[in-house]
Parts: sequence; C-alpha cells; structure tokens
Amino acid sequence: MNKQISILAFIGIALVSSFKVEKKGFSIVENKKEKRIDISIDGRIFTSYIYPDELMKPVLYPIRSSEGTFITRGWPFDPRPGERVDHPHHVGLWFNYGDVNGLDFWNNSTAIPSDKKNQYGTIKHAKVNKIQTANDYALLEVTKYWQEPTGRPILQENTQYLFSTDSGRRTIELTTTLTALKKNVLFTDNKEGLLGIRLARELEHPSDESAKFTDANGNITEVAQLDNNQVTGKYRSSEGKEGDQVWGTRGRWVNLDGKIGREAISIVIIDHPKNVGYPTYWHARGYGLFAANPLGQKAMSNGKEELNFSLDAGKSVTFKYQIIIQSGKHLSDKEINNIAQIFASSL
Repeated sequence: MNKQISILAFIGIALVSSFKVEKKGFSIVENKKEKRIDISIDGRIFTSYIYPDELMKPVLYPIRSSEGTFITRGWPFDPRPGERVDHPHHVGLWFNYGDVNGLDFWNNSTAIPSDKKNQYGTIKHAKVNKIQTANDYALLEVTKYWQEPTGRPILQENTQYLFSTDSGRRTIELTTTLTALKKNVLFTDNKEGLLGIRLARELEHPSDESAKFTDANGNITEVAQLDNNQVTGKYRSSEGKEGDQVWGTRGRWVNLDGKIGREAISIVIIDHPKNVGYPTYWHARGYGLFAANPLGQKAMSNGKEELNFSLDAGKSVTFKYQIIIQSGKHLSDKEINNIAQIFASSL
C-alpha cells in the first residue's frame, strides 16, 4: 500500500513538472549587477529599465507589444537586419533635453569624442524608491541625477513609471519631477527634447530619400535611404496633421499606426494639460524618432514663439505623459480622445 502511494505521488510530481506554471499578473525583478529592472506580465518581459555605463541616461528598453513584438529599435544593443544605425543616443524610451545650463543631455553617447565631452551632460540612476505590483498594474519609482561633466548634479529627477495592460493594450504612464539643486537651472529653447522613443524599422515612414540632421552642437548625422519593404508607419495628430506634417506642430496627442508582420499596431503619446507648454510641440520624424517637446518652441515654430524655461534653486517642475501600445488593431481618433480625456482628469 505504501509502495502504491509512493508511485502515485511520483506520477503526480512528474505530471506537475511537465507543465510550465505561468505566473499571472505583473512582476518586477531588479538585477543590480546587470543594472536592469525587468517588468513582466504573466511571466513574459514587457520592458526593462536599464542604466548600463555605456548609456548616458537610463531608458526603458526594449519595449514589446502584448504579442511580444519589439516596437523599439534594437540597435545599438541588439541590432536587427535592415535597421538604421544612426543616432546612437536614440535607445528605447527616454526623457532628457538638449540644452540645460548650456549642456546637451539629449545627444550624449559613447560616440562623442573625448575633447567634446565637456559640452554634454549625463543622467545617472541613483536608487529605486518603490516597487509595487498587482495583477493589472506595476509601479516603479526611481531617483536619477542630471550631472555636469565633472559629476556635479544640477537636477534631481524623481520618476514614476506606471505600467498597465488591458485587452491587447499596454500602457506606460510616466510622471517625472525635476528639482533644481543649489543653483538656478535654465532649459534654453532647443529642438532636442523631451520625451522620446525610437521605433522599430517597420513603424518608420516609407522614404525614398536620405537625409541629414544637425543637433544643437552642429554635429551632422546622415539618415540613409533603406529598403521600404514592410515599412508601414504613419503619424496622425489630434489636430488632424498627418505624416511628416506632424513635425513642428502642436497637439494633445499623436498616434503612429503601422504593422509589424501581420500585427496591426498603434503607438500613441498623450500630453497632459498640466505640463509646461501644453499642448506640446511634436519632434516626430519619419525615420523613427517619436518625441514630444514642449520646451523647444522657437525651434518648432520657426521663431514665432520662444520658451526659455527656468527653475530657481530648490524649485520643481513635473511632466506627465501616457504612452499607449495597442496590438491587433489601429486606434481611432474617438478612442484616443476618450483615453486622453481620462488621462487629463488625473492629477
């Protein structure tokens, strides 16, 4: 009898071990050695908060749709065939700016020559303040410091990332508070900012031309013409602007529709009414840069407007954005307006 029970118990253990037990809901796992924090849904990684030494700012990278499809560019960390290899500072989803007290935080990367490094600032991860998870959401709060080339911090950044999911839709809500340390901090009007994401090749605009782009320090990057096969992206703003016409215009939100393989995808960035410069200008380029820039008004308006935003020592400013990643269909203007209205009512 005891022998029979032992055999049945063994069979039971074997049956359980033959099936993968999938963890339901969100989880957050920190790996300090690898300088990454993985955010997973039902046991599958959605994105990671990473801060390796070779990056000049922490970012969310890579980002996946609910089907597990990469919606961000892989290069330079995980190159994929057919990708562009321009702008090494365009990695994942990030938040920084092109002129803070004369320092360029936006364009900084390992590609900057050592004799020019004194013109660039670096954002360093400092600590994790809070991790909270549930079935339908995850919360990650971190502190970062915006540093001069000497390592002296000029801004403290506290950012809360709120991740959620519902029926093929994934959402990242980002709330960033910047506090000036010791001395006044000036954000001089500059086109390189503020919240940016670099998209997968399939979500770019089809283009038959190469192009050259100049950053705030006069450095030129050439974006080469590539094969447009399976390139399907198209921008549309809340004001009805489409394609390349979105760049340099204001809007409450911008939607990027496209397909990766057979998967229809919409990626939306929504501005919040309490943000400085609302509704934001859009630094949305057809080659895959999708960015909201409320502070670069002179650059975006051809000189008609200008905003040189400053923070006195000890004072703070908060920016809040919502990023929607919809899989399986394209979102309509009505659907996005409904989402934006709910987001606008949040504090």
